[in-house]
Amino acid sequence: MNIFKVFIGCLAFLSCSWLQAQPVEGVIIYEQASYWTRIVSRMDYLSQEEKDRVKLTWGSDDKEITEMKLVFTPDKSYYTYVSAQREYGDGRFTQKLSEYVICRDFAKNVQTDWIEMLGRVYQVEDSIRVPKWKVMNKIKDIQGHVCMMAVTEDTIKNYKITAWFADDIPASVGPGLYFGLPGAILELEANEGDIVLTAKKIELRPVGDEIQPSKKLKGRKINLKTYDALLSKHFYDSIKSRRNPYWSVPF
Repeated sequence: MNIFKVFIGCLAFLSCSWLQAQPVEGVIIYEQASYWTRIVSRMDYLSQEEKDRVKLTWGSDDKEITEMKLVFTPDKSYYTYVSAQREYGDGRFTQKLSEYVICRDFAKNVQTDWIEMLGRVYQVEDSIRVPKWKVMNKIKDIQGHVCMMAVTEDTIKNYKITAWFADDIPASVGPGLYFGLPGAILELEANEGDIVLTAKKIELRPVGDEIQPSKKLKGRKINLKTYDALLSKHFYDSIKSRRNPYWSVPF
């Protein structure tokens, strides 16, 4: 009898492990919250006048919300805005958002991104570059999924990244340029809360053609080395000129 119970227990464990390891696909909707007064306050190269101007512009409610979506299969991922426009003043004003489409083809080891920055759109194409993660011994619940913490850093933009990933969604995907963990990233935080992306809706389902970027996307083709050089020069020039570098580049 005891042997039978052990057998059943092992079978149940193997069944659960097999189910968790099955390829998944779906759509995750994120809310990206950017706290601009807080971001600007960290820039010791800006004048106090500039910081005060930003604080006066945003007031007490400096949270800028952008909805983003991640579409993924076992082989690909596609990340962009939910809507190409942001509304202000209860819908009375709209702003067209800069081009930002992030695609990964894991089967071919190719990343292709359309990123609008510094006044033009760039098509960044190269082999996939995975962030260097360090998994930490912390967990929390996000949308009913137990998530584990991992950290990395962006050495060009000079901020620390904290991610929370769900290993019960076995897809090595995440928002924007951040992925490569043993589970989908459901929350991402830059500089301890300057910018926070949190999953608001998770649908595990077939995605079909939703994962295909628009054929109308255009941009100057560059590789990652050139992209990094453009960013590095922009940040160096901005800091030297005491300007906020984030107004013209995406998170």
